[in-house]
Amino acid sequence: MSKLTVTGVSHVGIRVHDLERSLAFYELLGFDKTFGPGGPEPVAILHHPAGIEINLILNAPEADVPNPLMDVATKQPGYTHMALWVESVDAAEAVLEAAGFPLSGKMTVPSGMRAIFVRDPDRNVVELDQPPA
Repeated sequence: MSKLTVTGVSHVGIRVHDLERSLAFYELLGFDKTFGPGGPEPVAILHHPAGIEINLILNAPEADVPNPLMDVATKQPGYTHMALWVESVDAAEAVLEAAGFPLSGKMTVPSGMRAIFVRDPDRNVVELDQPPA
């Protein structure tokens, strides 16, 4: 059987309720809105200087509901989070908490990589990873 040749990640789509509150979060991570909202969904496109694109899909009808992949007892298949590299998880934690986004978890793996977890305003999980020293 032949395989496809994947050359990279094009973008990550994230369903959100409110563009302004989502922008306030993702701008803290260094993303800038470059398009939208536009289209039938509609979608706002954000870019990061590291070459990452996220699409905020503005069709979540309710503002404050549990994340169906992370916040229910019976786990369902689906994407649970995206992970981004940062220079310092300590600095990232300080910025996020000062802006009112508390961490939802922390971990250090045997390789020495450190990670923190935070929820965006729609309870989507973002992991921030610091490479091992």
